[in-house]
Amino acid sequence: MKIQYTANSIIMNKIINIAVILAGGSGKRFGADLPKQFLEINGKTILQYSIEAFEKNQKIHEIIVVSNPQFIKKTTEIIKNSNYSKIVAILEGGNERYESSLNAIKFISKECNLLLHDAVRPFVSQQIIDNVIEALEKYNAVSVAVPVSDTILQSNENQLFIESVPNRNFLFAAQTPQAFKWSVLKKAYEIGLKSENFIATDDASVIKKYLPNEQIFIGKGEQTNIKITYSSDILIAKLLINK
Repeated sequence: MKIQYTANSIIMNKIINIAVILAGGSGKRFGADLPKQFLEINGKTILQYSIEAFEKNQKIHEIIVVSNPQFIKKTTEIIKNSNYSKIVAILEGGNERYESSLNAIKFISKECNLLLHDAVRPFVSQQIIDNVIEALEKYNAVSVAVPVSDTILQSNENQLFIESVPNRNFLFAAQTPQAFKWSVLKKAYEIGLKSENFIATDDASVIKKYLPNEQIFIGKGEQTNIKITYSSDILIAKLLINK
């Protein structure tokens, strides 16, 4: 399903900033009847919190929501009842995360700055969004991340023994949004999908693997930009909202 695309795509001849909210997850790890993006905290769904972070950002011009196909009706109802002004499309997602990103990439037809964000990261700050957009003035690809605080162990193949202990000074935990020039991400996917062994853990990994000469800037994330993955994360989310 699509809402008519308004294509404000050129504003005073400037490249526009489009946020893509990836809400295609099934929430299997969460163990609830509904995917976690539809769970309510203080009368509002996690999806709404995520959308509203980009809705209120003055640098974001348009928003696309990519939904789990089985919940496209619910997604549409939530959005239509929320009075958002920037949403130009609701698209069906795929079985894999990269397929949801790809559907948004294919939907767009002109160069833009594309910010792809997990719907289950409802606490992305205005500072992160602003910083990512600013970084795109210099770089074609940006991945938000935070330094890891724990020691990371890499196991052997059977996952029984420690193979190595990477230096954590060079390790980061990835967050979203990840942001790209649309044409660059599109090109990376076009190259990658021709490969028999196409692998995509996230959109930045597609750039890294299939456009290896393209630098990916590490944008500063925040510890509060959590991803709702397990039921215990809801307790943390409630504390953050109430705070």
